[in-house]
Amino acid sequence: MAGSAQPPTAAGDGGPDGESLAGGGEAFADRSLSQGLSVLVGLALCVTMLGLGCAVELGQLGHQLRRPVGLLLALLGQFVAMPLLAFLLALIFALDEVAAVAVLLCGCCPGGNLSNLMSVLVDGDMNLSIIMTASSTLLALFLMPLCLWIYSRPWINTAVVQLLPLGAVSLTLGSTLLPIGLGVLIRYRHPRAADLLVKISLWSLLVTLVILFILTGTMLGPDLMAHIPASVYAIAVLMPLAGYALGYGLATVFKMPPHCRRTVSLETGCQNVQLCTAILKLTFPPELIGSMYMFPLLYALFQSAEAGLFVLVYKMYGRDSYKQDMLGEEEDTDISYKKLKEEEVADTSYGTVTTEEHNSIQMEPTQTAL
Repeated sequence: MAGSAQPPTAAGDGGPDGESLAGGGEAFADRSLSQGLSVLVGLALCVTMLGLGCAVELGQLGHQLRRPVGLLLALLGQFVAMPLLAFLLALIFALDEVAAVAVLLCGCCPGGNLSNLMSVLVDGDMNLSIIMTASSTLLALFLMPLCLWIYSRPWINTAVVQLLPLGAVSLTLGSTLLPIGLGVLIRYRHPRAADLLVKISLWSLLVTLVILFILTGTMLGPDLMAHIPASVYAIAVLMPLAGYALGYGLATVFKMPPHCRRTVSLETGCQNVQLCTAILKLTFPPELIGSMYMFPLLYALFQSAEAGLFVLVYKMYGRDSYKQDMLGEEEDTDISYKKLKEEEVADTSYGTVTTEEHNSIQMEPTQTAL
């Protein structure tokens, strides 16, 4: 496996890949650019977490805690299936230690806000989507460092893993609790403002990714994409696709209805790339991580494209069946309502009460056609 070389040495030694990493480290070491990028990443993460909190309703949260299917699915999807998938892909493609850590970080991250938007577009269960995203974010405070520690064992003797800042990862995750809690409070006190903030957070996700692509490409040079190994591109394509498939299979095992299966599928494959980017940028030395800072951005690109294809296929072929299911439910409800009305008519058709004289009451029978 290509994990024996120390990253700082490898970055400075010959070869085009080494030169690319070295150039990336020098670019990130530029004080003004690096600080500006750090501020942008931090603000984007805060806005995203605030939007997530604004999407959580306390009533739905209480219901899910009484029947914690969403919590269980978030646990299995985000901290069992995805970390294991990232680990296996890193081994299969024989990634070096820097690329492996970037892939593992992305695989161990909780779900992202993109899944909430996509769930709406495929007529999914929005409440389930929000609960899974919020649950995985809270669980990540403890489970993400644990998963990173477990799955980084094959690269334990390398510098990047020895410097893996698990404490800083936990601190970064803990710092997201404040905007989430603030968002929940805003939803409780000011629902209309919360709806607006949710929309702002979704748009900020797109804008931030575009800005990060532009800034990173400028800092690392126009030939950056050419120097990222093909195996990293392959993982960025395969990982979200496999995550969507694993999520759908997991929901099928739990015998969930089709709209919930689509929701769980998107929740499992969509990772919080803002959090992954923030951890890579804020906790690792720039000369160490180099161009692998780009991996979560590549993952975001392909997870969005593949989710978009998912939505397109559903709109073309799957929406008719969803409408038929909804129509069937409405017909069942209409039939039940008609039966209820007939029973009410039958119960009230025994007679009519009339009063003819003072203190006398008579009941006259009436005929009612059923």
